[in-house]
Amino acid sequence: MATVEISREQASAAPLAQPVVLICFALVVAHAVYVAASYVDGLWPDRAGQPTDFVAVWSAGKLALGGHAAAIYDWPAHKLVEESAVGHAFDGYFGWHYPPTFLFVAIVLALLPYTTAYMAWTLGTFPAYLAAIRAIVGDRIGYLLAAAFPAVLANAVVGQNGFLTAALLGGTLMLVERRPVLAGVLLGLLTYKPHLGLLFPIALIAGRHWRVFISAAVVAVLMAAASWLAFGSECWQAFISNIGHTERVFLSEGQADWSKLQTAFGLTRTLGGSETLAWAAQAAVAFIAAGAVALLWRSDAAYEIKAAALGCGLALATPYLYAYDLVVLAVPLAFLFRLGRTHGFLRHELAGVGLACLLVLIFPFVKAPVGFGAALVIAALVARRALMPQNSEVIVSGAAQPLLP
Repeated sequence: MATVEISREQASAAPLAQPVVLICFALVVAHAVYVAASYVDGLWPDRAGQPTDFVAVWSAGKLALGGHAAAIYDWPAHKLVEESAVGHAFDGYFGWHYPPTFLFVAIVLALLPYTTAYMAWTLGTFPAYLAAIRAIVGDRIGYLLAAAFPAVLANAVVGQNGFLTAALLGGTLMLVERRPVLAGVLLGLLTYKPHLGLLFPIALIAGRHWRVFISAAVVAVLMAAASWLAFGSECWQAFISNIGHTERVFLSEGQADWSKLQTAFGLTRTLGGSETLAWAAQAAVAFIAAGAVALLWRSDAAYEIKAAALGCGLALATPYLYAYDLVVLAVPLAFLFRLGRTHGFLRHELAGVGLACLLVLIFPFVKAPVGFGAALVIAALVARRALMPQNSEVIVSGAAQPLLP
């Protein structure tokens, strides 16, 4: 089949197909309606019912403001504050599993009334997420793609930190080559979720991005020192002691429901596998992801492929990933879109992206680790890009085009 040479500028200006744009717009509208309805029905403290995850953050900030920072890892004490926040008792418990460094954010939020803080947190972190994805895609269409990603809904309705995590991850990967020190600062801030940074040292060392590595380490140490000075060594001791308790309750015992874990571990346990088998499966997936990231970041592959591989690998490597964390998958997808708009989309590539999004979308209806399947689909798309020879034929706006070097 004959090919037609196109310039990089022409490729980057190629618009997305109209059906893709319409589907994204429909998803954005559906998100907005559902989130608004959820807030009205379940957010307000004077309404009976189960609160959302945000109550754990606000309550932790209240305890820290009162000089009881270590008590955030004392489940009974923490739950008393949670119940006072929503104005009634409720079943279960919303735990605080973050290092003391994240208390600085919680304290600021706790200065506001609970409902106001909830809205400020969600509406304040969402624009940062949108900006990160738009910057990666390199076009205003990035705003629409980011807002349409189905994991947005899972994060927004519970007031979780997926937007902030994706913004920091996307910002870090966007700046590694151009602004390494700033990239390191953002990565250092991302250490509030250390389990999502397992592969970063491997990538940075393999790629010899020493300034990113060092600046991230400096920021992480300074944050830890500041939190130690602000909240005391007792708070850090409680956090370290709580790690084993969290692992036992959520991973070993599955009290939060293994089907909610969007990982190889969660999938294995959901299917009835033993804990030993689940850990073996998780270790195998993490080992493969780490090896692939190391090889890619040492290679001369396009940076977009490296960044997409790392973003996807981070989600695959951790055993502890919930639906709201799946917002981070928007980052590797954004790098794939950037490649597609610059060099052309591979045949069936957009269909693969659609499949990954569909798997995330159906989670509320199937209650299974479909997010793990979505991460695997994205990993396959990245691997296809990484393994294909240069100058292979691609599809741009329905016409066959050569992949530009």
